[in-house]
Amino acid sequence: MRRLADPIARRLARCAATAAVLLLAACASVPPNAGSKPRDPFERVNRHLFAFNDKVDQYLMKPLAQGYEAVVPRAFRLCINSGFANLGEVRNAVNDILQAKPIGAATDTGRLAVNSTLGVAGCFDVATRMGLERRHEDFGLTLARWGVGTGPYVVLPVLGPSDVRDAIGLVPDAYTNPVSYVTPVRDRYIVYGVYLIDFRAELLDATRLIDQAALDRYQFTRDAYFQRRTSLQYEGNPPPLPEDDDSGDAGPRPTGTKTPPAQPSPEDRR
Repeated sequence: MRRLADPIARRLARCAATAAVLLLAACASVPPNAGSKPRDPFERVNRHLFAFNDKVDQYLMKPLAQGYEAVVPRAFRLCINSGFANLGEVRNAVNDILQAKPIGAATDTGRLAVNSTLGVAGCFDVATRMGLERRHEDFGLTLARWGVGTGPYVVLPVLGPSDVRDAIGLVPDAYTNPVSYVTPVRDRYIVYGVYLIDFRAELLDATRLIDQAALDRYQFTRDAYFQRRTSLQYEGNPPPLPEDDDSGDAGPRPTGTKTPPAQPSPEDRR
C-alpha cells in the first residue's frame, strides 16, 4: 500500500509545484481603474486568472494543439471535430426543450439521428447538407431565456471566460454530455483530453488574430465573449444597445439588471 502511495504523492507534488510556478509566472499588469465597470467588478482577480490560463495555454495546450495539427491528417481532424459536435446535439436538444423551442429540439434530435447513422457516428455532417442547420444551446442560454441576468464577468481557471450565469450552467450541462458516462474512468479522461486538444487546435487561427490585433487581450476576450453570448441568446438578432450607453463597450446590460427573456424565433412560433 505504501509503495502505491509514494508514486501518487510524488505525482501530486509535481502537479502542485507546476501550478505554483505557473501562478508565480502569471503576474498580470492591472490598470488603475480595474473593477470600475459594472459588469466586471472582479477585474483585478480576473486578469490574474487570465494570465494564469495564458501560461497554461502557452506551455501545455497550445503546443499540444500545434502538434496535433501537424501530425494528424486534416481529414481525421475534421472527423473527430464533427464527432464531438454530434455529441453536443444531446445538450442542444435538452436545452431547446427546457426553453420551449420545439422546432429547435426537433432539429437537434434530427441532426443527432442523421449524423449518428448516415454520418458514421458523427464523422460526417450529413444533416447540414439535408437542411438541418447546426445550432448551439446550453443551460446558461436556458437561464437567459427565462430572464436570468448574466451576473458579473468571471474568468474560470483553465476553462476561461464566463459569467456567473454561464458558470452555473456548466454543472447541469455536464450531465447532458455523453462523454461523462464513458467507463472506465480512465477512458473517459482520454476522450476528454482528445476533445480539449481538438478544441484548442480549432482556435489556433483565432488566437493568432487576437495576438496580432488586440492591444489589450483581456478586454478583447471579455468583449468578444459577451458579444457572442448575446448573439446566441437572441439567435443572431440581438436588441440594440440603449441610446444613452456611451461606454463604448459592446455587450449585455450592466450587471445587476435583469435580462429580458429572449423572444421565440419565427420558426418556433409556428
